[in-house]
Amino acid sequence: MPASDPPPTPPASDTPTGSGRLLTGVVWVVLLLGLWLWGRGEGGGLGGSSGPTTGDVAAVGRPAGVPLPPAHDPLEPARPQRVDIPSIGVAAPVVPRGLDSAGAIDPPPYATAQTVGWYGAGTQPGAPGASLLVGHVDTKTEPAAFYGLSTARPGQQVRVTRADGSVAEFTIDDVQVFERDGFDAQKAYGPRQGGRAELRLITCGGTFDKTTDSYTANVVVSAYLTGVRR
Repeated sequence: MPASDPPPTPPASDTPTGSGRLLTGVVWVVLLLGLWLWGRGEGGGLGGSSGPTTGDVAAVGRPAGVPLPPAHDPLEPARPQRVDIPSIGVAAPVVPRGLDSAGAIDPPPYATAQTVGWYGAGTQPGAPGASLLVGHVDTKTEPAAFYGLSTARPGQQVRVTRADGSVAEFTIDDVQVFERDGFDAQKAYGPRQGGRAELRLITCGGTFDKTTDSYTANVVVSAYLTGVRR
């Protein structure tokens, strides 16, 4: 998308009605493609790989035999304030973010790379639909909030503290590393099951390409609501 174009307006909800469905679907796809662009030229790159490379997708995805709990009914909307993944050491405040001029979610500034961005015009974590959280994997000098995200595995828990005082508990059911060539945005970020409250945690992955100043892939961790603590 040319930089001079205005960023697309995302849908107001995940359940549009009437003639708005087609337009909403198109805008959603544009937004997802913008997410694929996120991470290009981010100026990070500590060297080496940020975690599993694209060749590890099959091994990372959904290992057979991992028991997963049933989905919890969606919650009333509430803004996220913090995300914790105890098993991999992720603990970060969450701040709302919009879209940049390329139509991608604008991640937190590098000065606050230990925070995670939530797409504030989209689904709130715990509400029906897929809520999107993005974070840097690193900066030029240190690991960032989602540096360990690629080591997450199905069955592990993601906790999102919300503004209403509740803690929405999500269970990871899928971890994928999507290379940028032939990227399928809907497969990566779209809802997996209708009516569920889902979560997508997104960062850069693969290897850092110094010629393009970007990573070669995106890590996408998918989770669904399985509990709530008040």
